[in-house]
Amino acid sequence: MAYKALYRTYRPSTFEEVAGQQHIVKTIKNALATGKIAHAYLFAGPRGTGKTTMAKLLAKALNCDEGIGYQCNNCKNCKAIMDGNHPDVLEIDAASNNGVDQIRDIIDRVKYGTILGRYKVYIIDEVHMLSTGAFNALLKTLEEPPEHVIFILATTEPHKILPTILSRCQRYDFTRVSEGDIKERIKTILVEEGVTYVDDAINLIISLADGGMRDALSILDQVLTYSAGNLNVQDILEVFALESTEEKLALISSVLDGDVNDLLDRLKNYVRKGTDIKRLTNDLLVMLKDALIYQTAFNEQYLEVLSNEQAYELSNKAETSKFIKMIEILMETLKDYKNVTAINPLFEIALLKLATVGAEKEQELPRPRVMVFPMADKEKSSPSSISDKKNIQEHTIIQETISPIDLIKKEQEQTMNKPVETQQNVENDQVSLFDMSGDTPMALDENPIYLKGTDLIDKYEIDSSLMLKILVNSKKEIKNTLTNDWTKIKKLCAHPKLGVAATLLADGHVLVASNKVVIIEQQFENSVSKMNAKENQIGLQNVINNIFGKKMFVYGVTRAQSVDLQRHYTDLMQLGKLPKKEESILEFEGE
Repeated sequence: MAYKALYRTYRPSTFEEVAGQQHIVKTIKNALATGKIAHAYLFAGPRGTGKTTMAKLLAKALNCDEGIGYQCNNCKNCKAIMDGNHPDVLEIDAASNNGVDQIRDIIDRVKYGTILGRYKVYIIDEVHMLSTGAFNALLKTLEEPPEHVIFILATTEPHKILPTILSRCQRYDFTRVSEGDIKERIKTILVEEGVTYVDDAINLIISLADGGMRDALSILDQVLTYSAGNLNVQDILEVFALESTEEKLALISSVLDGDVNDLLDRLKNYVRKGTDIKRLTNDLLVMLKDALIYQTAFNEQYLEVLSNEQAYELSNKAETSKFIKMIEILMETLKDYKNVTAINPLFEIALLKLATVGAEKEQELPRPRVMVFPMADKEKSSPSSISDKKNIQEHTIIQETISPIDLIKKEQEQTMNKPVETQQNVENDQVSLFDMSGDTPMALDENPIYLKGTDLIDKYEIDSSLMLKILVNSKKEIKNTLTNDWTKIKKLCAHPKLGVAATLLADGHVLVASNKVVIIEQQFENSVSKMNAKENQIGLQNVINNIFGKKMFVYGVTRAQSVDLQRHYTDLMQLGKLPKKEESILEFEGE
């Protein structure tokens, strides 16, 4: 017996076996149960999502010997439809039968009664391929067919069908099959076939299938032929000329490092292996998109291909603006692929562009900076050798070669390292701010609260045991209140006294909060260092107090610290070793 492809072998035989498309299954089953059967259906959607399968299932449900709505798969009608030789169920490929003559032949047959079943069912696949003349010939029959005739039209491009045809059909839009449904179906087939597998391999197949169940099974079929009963990631990569996630991450790292030689070596290797460059370009785009999402949303549930750890590491290698620029370059490259025959040189140029962005190597010629110093008094008083000049320069000019980039960075560092200024006279220097509950101006407080157990030498440091106590006693409602109104802090960014502290807080987001403690997660370690500096605590607390009316100790952590804290907390919670939730275990000074 000839080999039968997996997608044909495991084609659903009942409505219940259909993966996804439950909105369509439910509607059709209800229509069959109530007798509200339309004379013409249009099934539209991406390839491999079950349009033809659904059409055959509907044909079985109309002609099954058990009755309308049944699919026994044992009667002569069901078996004949499954084998594709039922005299009353005709499947026509409009791609090769798209002329007027073929449609007129169908029209001539319509008037004759059924041979074996209750209904004549005409399944016209790829119906958008019909010529305008063929559509017009079908129009009248499609509108008013005999009672025993049902048309089912299937297409991937419904916009190419004449509006007059569309208006005469019940339209059902098929969606891409979800990853969960594809995964469940593949696992079922693998168990039936007695194949060992790993989940990562199934996930890779799902990624390649792009929501098409038939594509997923075709890929699976090809890989199983290659791997001989063992489904693994490496075999899939070899069969379809793909690169591993690790290789793609290494490529992005070389881009960000500006290592052009490494990039060219990798490209040479890709060409040698026959790597699918278009697919590689798209994969790099998705990875950078994941890094950008993680960098801005701080939420792993939105990641598409990267794990939480991978996204965290990648997001820390460049700033948001650079990721955006790199994504723009890749999107433009994908667009340009359509206009060239050889895409490898285009990909090479794209890599060089990306390296220029990622390496942050702005090659500028150094420009002289003029620094002016007043001359010494004795130099001013000494007799001039050029007495006839009326305007004598009283300054000495010294030229120093400094890069503009270095100058900007130096000035930024000086600004950021400047501690928050505190009030020396509360009575005479009140803040021109308003309490959130009214119009009463609030004064700055020079006496911040101190959390016992923190190091007070030059910066605050909270050890793991104390941090655990803070986490245990955190209150979700307080965190939500702070988070919802956090943007109000921006109002203080221009304040002469609190501007630096407000800017520092505005760049972070609330991790946890209790009655008197708020932990802020920051993107950069430098920001955390400034936040935890002893000299800046007064300003930070004053910002919180002015905005939220609460006196709270403020402490900053990095993303890496945040991940570790949450993981440690979860581990202890699962072991039942968390400290008792009791707010009194947190002690404060300076109130």
